[in-house]
Amino acid sequence: MSAYTRTQRLLALPLLVLLLAAALVAASVVTAGEAQAASQKQIRKATTVAKNQIGDPYSYGAEGPNAFDCSGLTYFAYKKVGISLPRSSDAQYRFVRGIRKENIRKGDLMFLHGSSGVYHVGIFVGWDSGRRVILHSPNSGSTVHRQRMWTGSWWAGTLRPKG
Repeated sequence: MSAYTRTQRLLALPLLVLLLAAALVAASVVTAGEAQAASQKQIRKATTVAKNQIGDPYSYGAEGPNAFDCSGLTYFAYKKVGISLPRSSDAQYRFVRGIRKENIRKGDLMFLHGSSGVYHVGIFVGWDSGRRVILHSPNSGSTVHRQRMWTGSWWAGTLRPKG
């Protein structure tokens, strides 16, 4: 083998490795649309998990599987589909991306607040007679249930990726 052929092969090897690495990176790139679709699917599943808890009793500090407080319900539902949320409603509010109320979608979170800040969380599940409906575990003596929103003192947050 001539020195010229050996030099060509030695130069071609790093180029071949670079091309292979570039092909692997290109194959693993997920488009923003694919990420958005995957996220929406997880959020729909989390909403289904929460809906399956309807009728379970409220219990302060409970995070399931058979009793819940408000943030315990959201924590449980999202954890079941692989989405990590902090445990308290206030911490969940600080964790999610805030969105305008008019941009809320099914599966997004609704955070009720007062002068002391966030005190309650639930999952937006749709509309009833022109009012938003929250799925939540509100207080002692109650159960996980759907309810038309009764106040305007709430903020919206999402786990959907931006875009």
